[in-house]
Amino acid sequence: MSEPLTRLSDEEALFADTVRQFASEVVAPRAHAMDAAGRLDPEIPARCFELGLMGIEIPEELGGAGASFFMACLAVEELSRADPSVGVFVDVQNTLFNNCLLRWGTDAQKQKYAPRMAADTVGAYALSEATSGSDAFGLNARAEKRSDRYVLSGSKMWITNGAEAGVYVVFATIDPTAGYKGITAFLVEREFPGFAVGKKEDKLGIRASSTTELLLENCEVPEENVLGEPGKGYKVAIETLNEGRIGIGAQMIGCARGALEASVGYAREREAFGKPIAEFQGIQFELAQMATELEAARLMVYNAARLKDAGLPFLKEAAMAKLYSSQVAERVTSHAVEIYGGYGYTKDYPVEKLWRDAKIGKIYEGTSNMQLATIAKALLG
Repeated sequence: MSEPLTRLSDEEALFADTVRQFASEVVAPRAHAMDAAGRLDPEIPARCFELGLMGIEIPEELGGAGASFFMACLAVEELSRADPSVGVFVDVQNTLFNNCLLRWGTDAQKQKYAPRMAADTVGAYALSEATSGSDAFGLNARAEKRSDRYVLSGSKMWITNGAEAGVYVVFATIDPTAGYKGITAFLVEREFPGFAVGKKEDKLGIRASSTTELLLENCEVPEENVLGEPGKGYKVAIETLNEGRIGIGAQMIGCARGALEASVGYAREREAFGKPIAEFQGIQFELAQMATELEAARLMVYNAARLKDAGLPFLKEAAMAKLYSSQVAERVTSHAVEIYGGYGYTKDYPVEKLWRDAKIGKIYEGTSNMQLATIAKALLG
């Protein structure tokens, strides 16, 4: 397949090639087994740290790669082409946790946590609860100030990287009567007293990516671990999620790209009526439509990422990119299953898994309806 029309710099192209090679040689051969087991192969996180994929935007002086948000999205796309579970593992680390730490953390917090995130510690982002989905700020988790610390109580649900993480950005309210103005973000370490990882969800897709419950039972968090300022958690969360949605867009175009590439290869090999099915116009048109929609989605994701790096407004573009890329991923992977025919419905071929993996794109980090609402508000002022 051709490279995207959006021009990559030499550095970006080399980086994408390196991640693509890792994804093809290390991730792809393990994808089926990881999906069946419902967990990442231990070698995958270790290799991701070794390659510098867990601290892409972290400055070099703090142990990271000192690269751009766009390059983080390139990594997520290339990894998701092989396994969207690995794509989102790296995505949450970079576009949510690290992004949040670098933007809102104090110098002391950055000095303490950024080198760990780049070297060997997985991060997670804990906003959702059992009763707060799209209304993510109807939080029940509470934080009570006691002397030089806060005591957190409650639970969190649907936390990506929950099983592997060593540090979590956790949102709780310090004043329920203040509404969203009471929400506060905390850096919570796994070893803090009163913190525990709960149930791991048994999911339809991205099964190797851990999605867990978090339990806060009088969890003690030092005052210096407030991220941002007390009562500013709403702003911390919403601005981080606006950026994270571009990362999910990258995951979705990677997922669709893996399905399209597999379909092209299969169409060239599979014969019917004495010739490869790629010679039938019906198959050709289907592949052409899949490729066209994928290219459009890729350009939308790349544009949103470039805008973010340039410091330009990107809220509407990020919502559009996530909305459309998730729609395209669902369509492209579904068509891929059909091109494979009966084989596509079995677990012996990759497209069945990619089809299941694609569904989450319309749900997490803001449902499709929430993206439509964001786009409409931007259009109507």
